[in-house]
Amino acid sequence: MARGTARRIDMLLEFLRLETTGGRLLMVATAFALLWANLPGGTYEQFWSLRPPSPAVLDALHLDLPLASWVTDGLLTIFFFVAGLEVKRELTVGELAGWRAAALPVAAALGGMVVPAAVSIVVSGGEAVHGGAWAIPVATDIAFALGVLALAGSTLPSGVRVLLLSLAVIDDLGAIALVGVLFAHDVRVWWLAAGLALCLLYGLLQRMRWTPAWLVVPIAVAAWVCVHAGGVHATVTGILLGLLTPVRTPDGAGESPCDRLLHRLHPVSAGAIVPIFALAAAGIPLAAAADAFGDPLARGAAAGLLLGKPAGIMLGAWLAVRIGLGTLPPRVRWGDVLPVAMLGGVGYTVSLLIARLSVPGHGSDAAAAAVLAASVVAAVLATLVVRWRGNTRT
Repeated sequence: MARGTARRIDMLLEFLRLETTGGRLLMVATAFALLWANLPGGTYEQFWSLRPPSPAVLDALHLDLPLASWVTDGLLTIFFFVAGLEVKRELTVGELAGWRAAALPVAAALGGMVVPAAVSIVVSGGEAVHGGAWAIPVATDIAFALGVLALAGSTLPSGVRVLLLSLAVIDDLGAIALVGVLFAHDVRVWWLAAGLALCLLYGLLQRMRWTPAWLVVPIAVAAWVCVHAGGVHATVTGILLGLLTPVRTPDGAGESPCDRLLHRLHPVSAGAIVPIFALAAAGIPLAAAADAFGDPLARGAAAGLLLGKPAGIMLGAWLAVRIGLGTLPPRVRWGDVLPVAMLGGVGYTVSLLIARLSVPGHGSDAAAAAVLAASVVAAVLATLVVRWRGNTRT
């Protein structure tokens, strides 16, 4: 019985590791959140506004949070930890090892951050400058974008997936850095110093290979608590810890700490944390969706994702190749980069997070609705282009 249960758990985890699974679960969670938010009675808002009972010590650490904040500040930290692990692995031993290999996706990601921000500011008539709303369209949703590519792009070269993954994790890294800077409130330097010291201690223990769970997990949690108490968005902790995790073993053999953690946490991140975040963030009343058409911040966010993202990614990649900093992956042509650039417009997870943080009151619902609509349109258009590219190759 125990052996059969273990086998079923292993099969479930392998299923959750599939890129298509994460994208599908994300869409199901989004649909459920939209349905729930539009049911009479207001149970959606009531549920996510609940504050679990907390002892006085948690109140002192500013951890008297509603459920929605525990998701965006707490659970999402694990998502960014996994993203940090992926960045570290790709830059060290993966497709981005070496500056020439990394130059193309880095340039594409930078273009895919700067141009959408500029488009958002222009289309919003300058309104996006206030509160940091210009940052809404700078990120790409890794799970959603890779899920769409996996479903539609089986005939494209493997380098296309590598390019999409690389630029997505890089611009997510940049986006969460922006979150940490733009939405830091009442910064407390000593708390932040303690959080950084604990992150460095985690990295030192990882390098010494002294990593029992009873030791490193409490240190990671304590680092998160300190960064949160320091006034910086605590998801930054996930990125830092991910980047401090070693990718190589001392003798070059066996599974590295990075690979081991990726294997264990990827199904948790894609199969549970991202869908739960969608449940907490994507519940938008239909009235707010209608308001998005008349809201300048919402229009700016949508234009940034649909127009700025593809243009910025293509421009950044072209400039990197043009000046000789980088080259296209093997067998990848410029026509293959186009759907990658369009999938960059699938902002979703981080874009929804920034929309909730940067736009006050009911305006955040309109901005979130614009992010959802733009992400869906970008995914559909990219799917059409991917299928067209696949047909031209066959």
